[in-house]
Amino acid sequence: MTALTVNDWQTRGREVFPGLLASGVVAAAATFLSQHYGAPVMLLALLLGMAMNFLSAEGPAAAGIEFTARHILRVGVALLGLRLTVEQIASMGWHPVLLVVTAVVLTIAVSVVAARACGFKGLFGLLTGGATAICGASAALALAAALPGHPLKERATLFTVIGVSALSTLAMIVYPMVVRALELNDVQAGMFLGGTIHDVAQVVGAGYSVSRETGDAATFVKLLRVAMLLPVIVVAVTITRLGIGATSADGGAQRGARPPLLPWFVVAFAVLVAVNSIGWLPQPVITLGRDVSSWCLVGAIAAIGMKTHLKELATVGIKPVLLMVGETVFLALLVLALLRWWN
Repeated sequence: MTALTVNDWQTRGREVFPGLLASGVVAAAATFLSQHYGAPVMLLALLLGMAMNFLSAEGPAAAGIEFTARHILRVGVALLGLRLTVEQIASMGWHPVLLVVTAVVLTIAVSVVAARACGFKGLFGLLTGGATAICGASAALALAAALPGHPLKERATLFTVIGVSALSTLAMIVYPMVVRALELNDVQAGMFLGGTIHDVAQVVGAGYSVSRETGDAATFVKLLRVAMLLPVIVVAVTITRLGIGATSADGGAQRGARPPLLPWFVVAFAVLVAVNSIGWLPQPVITLGRDVSSWCLVGAIAAIGMKTHLKELATVGIKPVLLMVGETVFLALLVLALLRWWN
């Protein structure tokens, strides 16, 4: 039996290796371009992956691309826990915590209502709203991984990642000008930038382009938003288990099997936050884990891109675009209002 198990692993490895290798090559190319030209690595990985979508057809790479899009994705989400500690969250005090919790909850709630008003299922609004309110592409991938399978889920996820990456890049350019025009102080500016820009890298870039103090505050608030990923996933999975809604970009009602109440990668995320907070892990291990997480997520989104055809993405229409733009504008106005009210 042991020999059979080893043979099964070897067979499975031979099946997935070509697709894993293809996803890794696309991820490396996207990382290289991002580092040299400053474009979002997730968006580049998507675009490059979509250009290589012929690899996902019947052939030697198909199984590995599917494996990367599903299982490697979950590993990357779990390792996101190494980016946070309880001390980091506590050091920000209650004001940023209240701001972030209020902004995340209201943005997701409004997104679900708006999605239904546009004719979509509520869980599509949860997917786009969660990506907007929490941490961009990483949140979209984590939420998609936690929700049940559906024929249109990957297309909805791909659209969400493309939209949130593009809007995050635009926000990184525009929002520093907004905080200067509004004459916000360094802490207020950091709370606004950290509370509104979708992706971590863009938050850091925008914050430190204003000042060091603004960059520090923006990074802390953004980490707090990342910490909201766990409770939001738990709520999303609970709603799914109760049979409310379906993940569809166009209102399809088909449901997949119910996921477990706490997917393994969510539990791993929480455990890694706790272990990282206790300080049991040496810094080189934490750095390695963060790097592996980034590579897993980039590789997974490259694989999702390879599985998607442009003509399929074009069929989503204008309504999802307006939905995500509206969510982004709502979040920015809400955070500004909260800052003005509490000060």
